[in-house]
Amino acid sequence: MNSTHTDKQIGQLFLVPTPLDFGCEPDGGSIDQVLPFATLQRAAGLTHWITENAKSTRAFLKRVEGACPLALPIQALNIQSLPRQTHKKGDHLPEQVDRNAVAELLRPLAAGEDMGLVSEAGMPAIADPGSSLVRAAHDMGAKVVPLVGPVSLMLALAASGLNGQQFAFVGYLPQQPAERAKRLKELEQLATRSGQTQVCIETPYRNKAWLETALHTLSPETRLATCSGLTITGVEECQSRSVAQWRKQVQLAGSVDPLASKLPTVFLIGR
Repeated sequence: MNSTHTDKQIGQLFLVPTPLDFGCEPDGGSIDQVLPFATLQRAAGLTHWITENAKSTRAFLKRVEGACPLALPIQALNIQSLPRQTHKKGDHLPEQVDRNAVAELLRPLAAGEDMGLVSEAGMPAIADPGSSLVRAAHDMGAKVVPLVGPVSLMLALAASGLNGQQFAFVGYLPQQPAERAKRLKELEQLATRSGQTQVCIETPYRNKAWLETALHTLSPETRLATCSGLTITGVEECQSRSVAQWRKQVQLAGSVDPLASKLPTVFLIGR
């Protein structure tokens, strides 16, 4: 089912946000609590998809179907997965991209089919792969339409109490403790000097190590915020306090464990 196309009869590329729970909700969660009906309706009408993970996209579409009938049964939908190398290397820089692979993925778009681009959680192409497809769609003359839905980085920034007028997303920090500490100190100095909030993410099982390194490395007056389980009912938590206050909380708790969420978390450093 196609929507109105451009004059060249090229399809439209819809950037479809997904819930931030990564399947954490035990019952799948009520999807209409985090995605507006207009987004669900548009997603339900698309029959061609490009996805970070086909399995999670099918699960997402099953949840969409519970709120809005799909144009076709899930097994009849055209769902293509991004290349594995895109997951490892990213695709935000032109030199990272296999243009032939991108063109192949967008073949239905060139033929006039509307397509949906989706990641495992949140908005595709933000802290997730997909930007190469968006660039290619623009170059084809296709209309690119971002749909409304949750974006963890923006939700966390708003809830942090830190500078929302000037900020930078710096992605993942190094895994090795010494390198991570060095990078944290660099980000702290930048935040202190410029006032620019520094926004980071981490794989949930490394949240504890990230927080421990931060509390050992950052200055007492630096403000550190963590936002975990965003939009997940009953577990969503945002904490924002000075490093000195964080250290007191750790002392009261006996360890950093109770303060380090095992859920997807956004970390923010500022003043």
